[in-house]
Amino acid sequence: MKINCKRLAKALAVLAVFCACVANAALPAGWQHEQSFDVSAPGLVKISLPVATLDTARLALEDLRLYDDAGNELPFLIEHPTPASKMIQPAKSFQVSLQPNTTIITLETGLAQPIDGVTLETPAQNFIKAVRVESATDDKSWRTITLGQPIFRQPNGAGILKVSFSPTVAKRLRLVVDDQRSQPVPFTGARIQTADAGAAPAETQPATIVERDENPGETRLTLNLGAANLDVTSVKIDTDEPLFTRSVKLAAPQVSELGVFEQVIGQGVIYRVAIQGQPTLANLSVPLAKQVGSHELVLLIQNGDSPPLPITAVQVERRPVYLTFMTRAAGKIHLLSGNRFCAAPQYDLAALGANLKGVAVTPVEFSTLADNPNYHVPEALAGLEVSGAALDVSAWKYRKPIQLASSGVQQIELALDVMAHTEESFADLRVLQGSNQVPYLVQRTSISRMITPVVTLTNDSGNPHLSRWVVKLPQSHLPLTRLTCTTSAPLFQRNMSLSEESTDERGNTFYRQLSSVTWTQTPEHKSKEFSLSLDGVVQGDTLILQTENGDNPPIELEKFAAFYPATRVLFKAKPDDKLFLYYGNPRVSPPSYDLNLVARELLAADKTPATLGNEEQLIKSSWMENQKPGTGGVLFWGILAVVVLGLLFVITRLLPKTPAA
Repeated sequence: MKINCKRLAKALAVLAVFCACVANAALPAGWQHEQSFDVSAPGLVKISLPVATLDTARLALEDLRLYDDAGNELPFLIEHPTPASKMIQPAKSFQVSLQPNTTIITLETGLAQPIDGVTLETPAQNFIKAVRVESATDDKSWRTITLGQPIFRQPNGAGILKVSFSPTVAKRLRLVVDDQRSQPVPFTGARIQTADAGAAPAETQPATIVERDENPGETRLTLNLGAANLDVTSVKIDTDEPLFTRSVKLAAPQVSELGVFEQVIGQGVIYRVAIQGQPTLANLSVPLAKQVGSHELVLLIQNGDSPPLPITAVQVERRPVYLTFMTRAAGKIHLLSGNRFCAAPQYDLAALGANLKGVAVTPVEFSTLADNPNYHVPEALAGLEVSGAALDVSAWKYRKPIQLASSGVQQIELALDVMAHTEESFADLRVLQGSNQVPYLVQRTSISRMITPVVTLTNDSGNPHLSRWVVKLPQSHLPLTRLTCTTSAPLFQRNMSLSEESTDERGNTFYRQLSSVTWTQTPEHKSKEFSLSLDGVVQGDTLILQTENGDNPPIELEKFAAFYPATRVLFKAKPDDKLFLYYGNPRVSPPSYDLNLVARELLAADKTPATLGNEEQLIKSSWMENQKPGTGGVLFWGILAVVVLGLLFVITRLLPKTPAA
């Protein structure tokens, strides 16, 4: 029989396509992403989930699913490995003795298991010491287990009081604190820490610094971790600064009904210190031990009066996530992720969790994360492409056109005039395309933007002991967080009071105090900058800073600056969308968008800065709004006088006339 080769090739091609379609049809349509890997033998398999999978899954990984090539769902167990918890308890006994050049602390541990650290307690606020630690199982045989460990505390709160050493079993410990170069400090207690019963695996990966902002006394770094849902154990900063100590906070964006806020999720101290006679010691890591649900992590470095650190790189250490399952045959396994609506699976395998944790990890090679060809967006998912409900904007007073450069997630930072005319809660903000709303998020950041006010010294000639500065702001109704200034005076103590001049509807002037703090300056504790904190919106555009000098010469202040938090609006749009930002409606309630659907996309995506055009006033100011403060009182009394005169005229007409004599 003669075979037609061309027909056979076509038939084989059709068969291959048919087989591929059958295999793909086995994958559920509700999952958006798919990865595959091969297992070489049947049995129990434990894999480490790729970072790409963690990024596309939900926070608790409840949307992960496993299927074999035949379309059978494979039960599995998710494991987040963590180190065994440490025990921390007060020392059983604690004794302190002062020697000519040392402070000797002797304590009983009260623990039979290995220990790896002691944290001392002291009320002292400013010191740095070197510590030698010795251990003994009796009262005589002392051996050194660590030498030259630093302990310190700074007035700004940064400090390390924990002395770490290799795990050791010790009934007694002796800590010798070096006092040769500074006065002794009092120690009031100690806490003993047990060593790890077993270390948990960890992996290190770089984080990208996408934004750096220098706030007053603080450096703010916005980090991109490269993926969401990472179990981050610590963040390490690389810097060439030779000697420093800094307190550090870690914050992550949290979504609420009012928008996106930065929530502090970790803190610590980084340092590089040198004690004379000892090598330089450093700790550049901040512990975290949290699952970070977004790509973004904010690093806040408290500089105080010190210059910002030169940061060259940032790395994060994360715990892997393991997935253990049983397969009946060797072959290809499909890992699915990306389903927002499915419930978490309830597998019987979860009951065997404790027994499966000891299974060795199987090295497998994952395919590149790909789209599931059968994926179909559920009807319930409105997404970001669909506009919101129509809105009647006749009650909105202002708007600005939004200028877009590219498609995708857009980011607008609110300008001063927008912040001055919108509500304090931003409830009246709306993004509109035509008459339809575009869903958005308000992101409140920890970035501080600076305003340079016009300041005039207006001392009262009737009170020569009072210094008074009038601070003129560029706008009224601004959400200021602080006012700063500097001085060259080396020695003084003043109570500084900041208030706002206000006028009621009758024209009466009164002062509303905003902040008050004592400013002390000595040659030993000289601060480069003085700061007054504010909370809430300043109603007017004029602030009054004053202080009583007593019998001392007045202090001279300069370099005034006011700060407000940067607030952003995030939404999705295309360059050909004609969008407007509406604001200025004090009577409207905040919009009710389904933030759970839009928040993850907005926060995880690369954001394109959009710009705002010139402000358009849609409604003219009312007669009362156009009145200058105080003039309402004159008009009020004038109108009242006219009304009284009119009433008197009417009364005189109603009174009986006196008959003529």
